[in-house]
Amino acid sequence: MQAAGASLVAITPETPDKSLSMVEKNALQFEVLTDSGHNVARQFGLAFAVADALRPIYKNIGADLPAYNGDESWELPVPATYVIAQDGTVKLAFVDVDYTHRLETAAILDCLQAIPKA
Repeated sequence: MQAAGASLVAITPETPDKSLSMVEKNALQFEVLTDSGHNVARQFGLAFAVADALRPIYKNIGADLPAYNGDESWELPVPATYVIAQDGTVKLAFVDVDYTHRLETAAILDCLQAIPKA
């Protein structure tokens, strides 16, 4: 991605302290930004509230969203990948409610190669 002149950025609803721990633990080599209050996720139509009945299950498996996200919304973002050109044009959008389905890296690289260099 860097060879194509691109930057990778992750956006998470987690507090900066939680996301910093994740960056350090996994030695991530890209920027991780915090979406406090899920504002960006909402703007992209990606925020959803975890159903009341599922909240105790999340807590039991260690996914205490209020603790991680720093609010009581019990919201999560739908996983999404975007390739955005320097002029702000969205060149590729991939959204799937099944968090196990992710966009193949090859598709991202193909899209980056197709963007004219400024």
